[in-house]
Amino acid sequence: MHMRNSLSTAALIAIVATPGCTETTTPPPVVEPGSETVVLDADDAIRIRMLLSVTVAPSLGAVTWQAAGFAAEDMGPIHGREVELGDPVDTSCSPEGGRAGAMGILGDRKVAGIVGTNCSAAAVAAAAVVSDADLVMISPSNTSPRLTSDLAGNANPDYHPGYFRVSSNDLHQARALSDFVYNRLELRTVATVHDGDPYTSALVEAFANAFSALGGTVPSQAEIVKGQTDMADVLAEFATAGPDAIFFPLFVTEGSAFAEQAQGFAGLEGTTLISAAALLVSQFLATPQSEGIYFAGPEADFRSNVNEVTGRSGEQVLAAFDARHGGFPLSPYWAHAYDATTILLSAIEAVAVEEGDMLLIDRTALRAQVHATAMSGLVGTISCDRFGDCGTGRMNIYHHTDRNITDVARLPVVYVYTP
Repeated sequence: MHMRNSLSTAALIAIVATPGCTETTTPPPVVEPGSETVVLDADDAIRIRMLLSVTVAPSLGAVTWQAAGFAAEDMGPIHGREVELGDPVDTSCSPEGGRAGAMGILGDRKVAGIVGTNCSAAAVAAAAVVSDADLVMISPSNTSPRLTSDLAGNANPDYHPGYFRVSSNDLHQARALSDFVYNRLELRTVATVHDGDPYTSALVEAFANAFSALGGTVPSQAEIVKGQTDMADVLAEFATAGPDAIFFPLFVTEGSAFAEQAQGFAGLEGTTLISAAALLVSQFLATPQSEGIYFAGPEADFRSNVNEVTGRSGEQVLAAFDARHGGFPLSPYWAHAYDATTILLSAIEAVAVEEGDMLLIDRTALRAQVHATAMSGLVGTISCDRFGDCGTGRMNIYHHTDRNITDVARLPVVYVYTP
């Protein structure tokens, strides 16, 4: 384990890379147009770019940006060069935003890698663009099974070889939640609703399959549209079906409206409400309609874990959050973002080659190095399989009963899943 030199945030975000030319005693390497080698001149920083949710799920994007900044600081210079994250590129949590953001980043041939996306919907499009350019993108919070594999050795439809994630495949969450609902709560019927995007639709499908395998039934499966806040028709359908529980892994705008209206809807009295990580954020936990809901999501208490690359513990990183941003991170994916950034930067450090005043980063070698990741991070032991899943697979079920508790790490954990 080793500690890296610190770099201030002000220095980190103020870097301006200026292409330069320095005489050397040997001719510089020839890099043909379209070559998959990043060539940094003498004055260039290590360029990392971030595809984040800035306007949709903004707290998730902000936490990712903040955690990546801390990771870059804690890593310090790489081959004597500072790390430049650049301004976050907004994906709007959409395929169109993911594709446009990725294409924009590809315009800069000196970008070594990408941290992102936050949302699976954006990743479905961005991963294809990034992979075609032989770039690496590593996500802290995408969870849709569509992006990697079925956990049985088979690639899923939206798998691309340049894509990696520290967050865990939602097939783990589906297994955890179905076991909890069927065997712990002893409920037998669960209605589901999704908003059509790759995260919510894949998660309810995975849950339905896992729950049915245990003997449960899904009497009603509804779909809403993004931005919908009138849930009367869906709730009426559910009231007719009379389920023991409703699983609604929606984002804040739709999920908050759904929870509020479901709790007062005739025919759904006593129905158990269950959601997932997209609502497991402080913004929603502070609302009255959040009380009483069960949440399936990642572990959240990483205080005692240590990232072996930087030597920093979760407790130290949380202290940095508090000192700089005035409180705890608003999403449990802060630790995943920190680890994702250190994985990428460590891989760059390992494969970069100095030639004179230039630094060469072979993108193919970088991808192979990320695949070879095996380390202890803030989230625990991290290793990447051949489909880019690097997460631990561990999941918690939380029961939120007090709106005054908005730090996910302090929520009561009622079930722990370890694959």
